[in-house]
Amino acid sequence: MKSAVVICPGRGTYNKTELGYLRQHFPNAGMLADFDRQRNERGQVPVTELDGAERFSMAVHTRGDNASALIYASSLGDFLSIDRNEIEVVAVTGNSMGWYTALACGGALSASDGFRVANTMGTLMQASLIGGQLVYPFSDEEWNPRPARRAELLTLVSELAARPECELFVSIELGGMLVLAGNEAGLAAFETAVEPVQQRFPMRLGNHAAFHTPLVTPVAEAGRAELPASLFRSPDLPMIDGRGKVWWPQASDPAAIHAYTLDTQVVQTYDFTRAITVAAREFAPDLFIVVGPGNTLGGAVAQSLVQAGWLDMRSKAQFAAIQQERGLLVSMGLPEQRGQVA
Repeated sequence: MKSAVVICPGRGTYNKTELGYLRQHFPNAGMLADFDRQRNERGQVPVTELDGAERFSMAVHTRGDNASALIYASSLGDFLSIDRNEIEVVAVTGNSMGWYTALACGGALSASDGFRVANTMGTLMQASLIGGQLVYPFSDEEWNPRPARRAELLTLVSELAARPECELFVSIELGGMLVLAGNEAGLAAFETAVEPVQQRFPMRLGNHAAFHTPLVTPVAEAGRAELPASLFRSPDLPMIDGRGKVWWPQASDPAAIHAYTLDTQVVQTYDFTRAITVAAREFAPDLFIVVGPGNTLGGAVAQSLVQAGWLDMRSKAQFAAIQQERGLLVSMGLPEQRGQVA
């Protein structure tokens, strides 16, 4: 039996190629019916109807209120599909919105309450759409860690944020990349100040708000008003949050998990790199399993392991060699890898 840390993806992972993912992979029809019931009660399109649409629509499927529901359900379905006779899940974590899914995978929320949390927060974010996000790398195309370049970018962010008209923050530490969030003036100022790299950066993220910054404090407040602490419980599996803190089974205060989930992680930087570093060093798993939908988070996991120097990896080539030798990373969104664990 192999040990594994399961990693849940965030927004931006359910795209055109993922249409029909629930229909193809979700293992529990009754659970999906409960998710649809919750959506119907809020006057929203059922998640099975979104997934079963004839065509993918950027305007529909990437909206926060729809994307969060689709991604949560897809990720949880993959988690439930992992073959526990072959795989021992030793911890769970997630990126950004993936923390809500990790709570359900880890047992701190029921599957139904996890959907309620993810759907509520996605709906509240969509209703306000405060600010936006962009991505910019500090590592090079070979993933070589460049701490001096990262420091330069953080200094630039601080300088731009000091301008009266600019709001700019580090939203997510994502392997060899920074996800920045702010108002239009702050994001535009950063785009003007840096040189374009790798043919696509700086890259704006469509339909994304200023997640993990003080700008979305009203969303956190609304979430706490709608989602009581009574939904939460001590987890069944260790959960690694966006600071690298481990929430241990039978030793975690449900009220503290509630406060972190609906306050701290909403308005403060989400350090996904740190979460993966702790997952590697604390649990030393045989596998890192990224559940679907999509497979875009796999690169950030690999970059995070390189940034951490895990197994002495210092570059993309070294990661590729280890991946070839022992299959360290499995992305369930890739059909050719899914069968290794499902």
